[in-house]
Amino acid sequence: MAQKTVLITGGNKGIGLELSRKFIRRGGYRVVVVARDFKDFTLKLIQDVECVRFDLTDIAAIPAMIAQVGEIDILINNAGMMHALPYNDYPEEKKEQIIKLNLEAPVALIREVAPQMIEKGKGRIVNNASIAGQIGHPDLWYGITKAGMINMTKSFAKILGPQGVVVNAVAAGPVDTEMLAIIPEARKKAIKEAVFTGRFARADEVAEAMFWLATDSPEYINGTCIDINNGAFPR
Repeated sequence: MAQKTVLITGGNKGIGLELSRKFIRRGGYRVVVVARDFKDFTLKLIQDVECVRFDLTDIAAIPAMIAQVGEIDILINNAGMMHALPYNDYPEEKKEQIIKLNLEAPVALIREVAPQMIEKGKGRIVNNASIAGQIGHPDLWYGITKAGMINMTKSFAKILGPQGVVVNAVAAGPVDTEMLAIIPEARKKAIKEAVFTGRFARADEVAEAMFWLATDSPEYINGTCIDINNGAFPR
């Protein structure tokens, strides 16, 4: 069986790192990790991991980066950021940065990999959204970009699904990663009180769902956003 290529943005830490590990453990994959830097990246010396140092907010350079990587069978849009700034004191450069990384970059990446997937008649795309895109968020622009990612997932599934490409997303509640550090303690307490088990999600739990969507889930699951919130937003 020919080796498949998976490209994971932000695959150097948190949920992305857990995804990189899962693909390595499964075997048979060329794992390409795209990140701004690889400081303390524990997998960078592993033969099956290719590190591409790239700033995803440089939207205009994304086509060249994808051309350099070559054929991609699975795209995982995992990279994202949150500033946790008040809506009425949100610097323009911070707004532009979060919109580019959380929304424009995933759209550009899908645009670039779609033709090769269409040509093969198959491909998988998984987007890391957030419960923030479903219920709102104190970081207004974070919530807006994650809501956009959910809609983007459904839109691309409509466009690409008839041509064999499967596009899905996950929307997790707060996950025990570095991003938690900028959430105020009072809000952390409220979040824990709102879920069934009184804890945050683990990075490997979210990664497990994303890995399944990227590999083994039925192709009839397309255009879906899987909630991973432990009862914080039952529907």
